[in-house]
Amino acid sequence: MKNLAAPAPLAAAVVRPAGDTAHPIHFEGIRKQALDTGRTRLLVAGVVFSLAFLAIAGRLVDLAVLKRATEPSLARATATPTALAGRADIVDRNGVILATSLPVVSLYANPGSILDPDEAARRLVDVLPDLTYAEVKAKLESESKFVWLRRNLTPQQHYDVNRLGIPGFQFQRAERRVYPHGRTAAHVLGTTDVDGRGISGAERAFDAELGGGTKPVKLAIDIRVQDVVRNALGAAMVEFRAVGAAGVVLDVETGEALAMVSLPDFDANEPTSAVGDAAFNRVTKGVYEMGSTFKLFTTAMALDSGTVGLRDGYDASKPISIARFTITDYKGKNRWLSVPEILVYSSNIGTAKMALDVGTELQKNYLANFGMLAPSPIELPEVGAPLVPATWREINTMTISYGHGVAVSPIQLASGVAMLVNGGVLHPATVLMRAADVPPAGKRVLAEDTSKQMRDLMRLVVLHGTGKKADAKGYDVGGKTGTADKLQGRGYRKDSRVASFVGAFPVQDPRYVVFAMIDEPKGNARTFNYATGGWVAAPVVRQIVERIAPMAGIRPILKDDLPMPGQPVLASAGRKPASGGGEGVAAH
Repeated sequence: MKNLAAPAPLAAAVVRPAGDTAHPIHFEGIRKQALDTGRTRLLVAGVVFSLAFLAIAGRLVDLAVLKRATEPSLARATATPTALAGRADIVDRNGVILATSLPVVSLYANPGSILDPDEAARRLVDVLPDLTYAEVKAKLESESKFVWLRRNLTPQQHYDVNRLGIPGFQFQRAERRVYPHGRTAAHVLGTTDVDGRGISGAERAFDAELGGGTKPVKLAIDIRVQDVVRNALGAAMVEFRAVGAAGVVLDVETGEALAMVSLPDFDANEPTSAVGDAAFNRVTKGVYEMGSTFKLFTTAMALDSGTVGLRDGYDASKPISIARFTITDYKGKNRWLSVPEILVYSSNIGTAKMALDVGTELQKNYLANFGMLAPSPIELPEVGAPLVPATWREINTMTISYGHGVAVSPIQLASGVAMLVNGGVLHPATVLMRAADVPPAGKRVLAEDTSKQMRDLMRLVVLHGTGKKADAKGYDVGGKTGTADKLQGRGYRKDSRVASFVGAFPVQDPRYVVFAMIDEPKGNARTFNYATGGWVAAPVVRQIVERIAPMAGIRPILKDDLPMPGQPVLASAGRKPASGGGEGVAAH
């Protein structure tokens, strides 16, 4: 058997073309070259993909953080500078936030980008059921390039709409004005429109300052005191079935309003609720005949001008007939009354005679200096002008002396009474908190001695007169009641009245004036069907004083109160001063 040679290894096998004399080709070199080429290509592809992902991530950061991705140029063009810059807070005197702005998003659309308006409207209404299908569809089919669909979405609504993924739906970031205390200070704060501009109250009065979005605007309001006044007035409105009420607490030394309440009110978070009577600010805009509270001013001007003294008096035994009018007293004493008794017993007859001795021109001068004949200078835009006679005749002098024939706002009356008790200086009423190191502006219009006398007389009214139900034990309230029939055309409605009480405390060293007014109260069994200021408004002031005095750090003091004027005063009550004794004395 023939021996066969072993086959050569495959690695060594080389096939050469005929006549090829080149060096052998090694497969190892080819393999290495292929691997290097593959690695290079993978590396280039990896770098390209990395750069692409970095570009996408950078764009996302740019859109989500550095720019407002949800606010394209069209939306930004419609946004107001106020909305973009932010609106400053409003705080009370203690720094409690009364109004602030929170970030929100609003939904708009470009109808030209909506592929199927019918389906888009149907799906949007499913997640925002407060919208109507027909209205949304009409907007999406319009020729406009920008239509609002829904403002101020909640985070959940924003998420739900975004999940729809409908091309053409876009979001705009903005701010929504929020009032944490709701109705409590609605009329003072006011409201803003959808673009963040103030349209009423402090929001409008200080719109320029708030629009800057920096330093908060600090009001004189104390939200605690505001709440006390609102609750007391609200309870009185319910009890006496009144149509409205108003209340003020004023610092007598600065004119700052710690509380200003007008009822009915509205929810500041729902601007649409500020309609009709609820939108009317009775404190600053409403003007009313204040009835017997005006006797304080008549008495003050008579004493200050030297027309009368505390030991003088007038015959109040008979009504006064003038022209077609008759002036009478409600439950009159039908005798001579001293000047203190005229105020304590609220005698129309005695007050009218006192005013005649003061004289028409001097009465007008004093009332002008007391701030009763011009609108209040308070900063709010809702300010009413007082109603005064076109021709000031003798009959006007007499009726105005006891609060009929002239109508003023509650803030005017409170400011005037603050002047009566603080030493005779009239400070402009303000809703702004005054700087502690800046003396408040003021004008002396009454002598200090006259102010002291008025404080004593006001205390007598509460101790012995028509204001007994305003007496807050330990706080020495002094004040005056007022009841006036409401005007209707050229006459008065006998079944409709305004009942009020204005007081100061502690009256011998006053810090605050408190005013309460109930509009059209109706008596009940507890008041023996009376609906006068003494029965209806005076108890409200007492409740307010008893609750806010501890807040202000005023300690109750138990001491002997002023007695009713004794025999020396009463014995001289019949001595009537000379007629016109004060005509030539100028008002301070």
